[in-house]
Amino acid sequence: MFHARSFALVFSALASATAFGAEDAGVPVLQKAGCAGCHNPDGVASGTRLKFASAEHAEVVEVAPALIDRANPLQSLLVMKPTRRVAHGGGKRIEPGSAEESALLAWLAGYKAKRRATADAKPVGPVMRRLTNAQYNNTLRDLLGDDSRIADSFPPEDFVNGFRNQYLSQGVSPIQAEAYAAAAEKVTRKAFSGDTSKFLTCRPAEVGCADKFVRQFGRRAFRRPLADSEIARYRRLFTAGGPKIVVEAMLQSPNFLLRTENGLDRSRRGYETASRLSYFLWNTMPDEALLRSAAAGELDTAAGVERAARQLIADPRARESMNDFLVEWLRFDRLTGTVRDRRMFPQFTPELISSMLGETRRLFEAVAWGEGRSFMEFYSADYGFLTADLAALYGVAAGPNDGRVAFPASTGRAGVLGQATFLALTSKPAETSPTSRGLFVREQFLCQDVPQPPPGVSTNLPALSKDQPQTNRQRLGVHLSNESCASCHSLIDPIGFGFEKFDAIGQRRDRQKLVFRPSRAEKGAPESTVELDLDTSGQVAGIPDSAFASPRDLGRILAGSAQCQECVVKQVFRWAAGRHETAADRLVIRKAYEQFRASGFRFP
Repeated sequence: MFHARSFALVFSALASATAFGAEDAGVPVLQKAGCAGCHNPDGVASGTRLKFASAEHAEVVEVAPALIDRANPLQSLLVMKPTRRVAHGGGKRIEPGSAEESALLAWLAGYKAKRRATADAKPVGPVMRRLTNAQYNNTLRDLLGDDSRIADSFPPEDFVNGFRNQYLSQGVSPIQAEAYAAAAEKVTRKAFSGDTSKFLTCRPAEVGCADKFVRQFGRRAFRRPLADSEIARYRRLFTAGGPKIVVEAMLQSPNFLLRTENGLDRSRRGYETASRLSYFLWNTMPDEALLRSAAAGELDTAAGVERAARQLIADPRARESMNDFLVEWLRFDRLTGTVRDRRMFPQFTPELISSMLGETRRLFEAVAWGEGRSFMEFYSADYGFLTADLAALYGVAAGPNDGRVAFPASTGRAGVLGQATFLALTSKPAETSPTSRGLFVREQFLCQDVPQPPPGVSTNLPALSKDQPQTNRQRLGVHLSNESCASCHSLIDPIGFGFEKFDAIGQRRDRQKLVFRPSRAEKGAPESTVELDLDTSGQVAGIPDSAFASPRDLGRILAGSAQCQECVVKQVFRWAAGRHETAADRLVIRKAYEQFRASGFRFP
């Protein structure tokens, strides 16, 4: 049984098989087997020696010589692994002795390494990006002095590629359009009922005020100078209803709500660059200095862009924006909206959740902005920033006024992986979830896509009973006994097992405690408790020497892993560009990663 996406790969392979010729006959076989689903730059096997250019296209693979034995093709790892004659994290993908294996063997006997251009290597063209709800709030704050955060009541935004700002999900629905109209009316009325000097620099009755206001306010609202036709349109509105109607109209214009990147009008490129920089590094509109830089042509060169970027990064607003990046990257929403079994975790309160998130924010700030700090300490730091409640949860003494506490090695804690934020948001209401924890590490910290489970496969685990109590590791063993499940779960569950010494709210436990409450038929019977020993040995398939038994161990492994280091760059890229990277972006990302590494992994 193949994953749903594998069937698409089969048809893609068959459709393009004639383009490969006899020497490439093995490519459709590997595609049909679904190998590209994991062995691609974003797949869970991206760090291995077999690589496809992408998961979607039937392209020639790049194969390390060590995988091929031309003298005896059957002994090639490229055959031994997918037929599972040797251990293979992806399970059995090709049946031994089948026609597919024969075609693969014939191909390997005459294999010649090739590199072909990828099918998706075209640069991304013009893009229209809608202001996110957070950006809308920040822009109104800086444009009108409005701090009502009115967009918090807008329809919630979906997470795509790990973030809420991805342009593919930023359509404007009828409900969203109605929300914009109502918000424009409300904030405009509020703005004109107070001090208007921030945005109204002339008296409406004065000669020439209409043009002056339309040009000045429009330049800030649209983040660029207005065209003559636009000035004429808004001048007529000003004449008919004054500056208030102009502001209300501009706040509903696509020129305010949307921003163009790589537009066709080259005269506006500098202003587009100014918006890209400010909404990336400040999550709000460009300030006057940045708009002046755009007008002077200073953002038309790489040196000018770098100079402006460094100025923005030095501003406190950059820290605020990167905090927003952190909140979405680590999915804080999964923790703020979660619940826990109150009988098992009575200490799990909104105040404790706030302390958890505060610890993660403070660690991020320390390693991202600390002088000379390596950002990879985010995974390996042997300290945390704890409130009294969080120190009690961790079983350590509270620290000084700044809350910084050094973690003894015996705690097993280090970095974000040892924090209650990560451990709690990847758990269930009453118990941990090794699968969720392993999946989070793969997707958020290694930037790897894990294929969806095959349709119709039951995800239910064996029921627990006091007669046959089992640890989570024992129960999840059913995933490894099912061939269709094992191909993915063997890549994520072993990661999650290494966190089993920490319960569903992140407190340490030496044994797993199972509580069996009486059924209705057993009314009046006492609860029974069983405690089971825990095996916390884990490993990350695809990373050499990655055996670990605690968050502290894995944090050290990830901090030194090129895959994790490059993933930091990819996540920032996705946040900045508002989209998933393509093959055309890989050279840029690789160069950024090399610069990140050469700097000692300094985040700025």
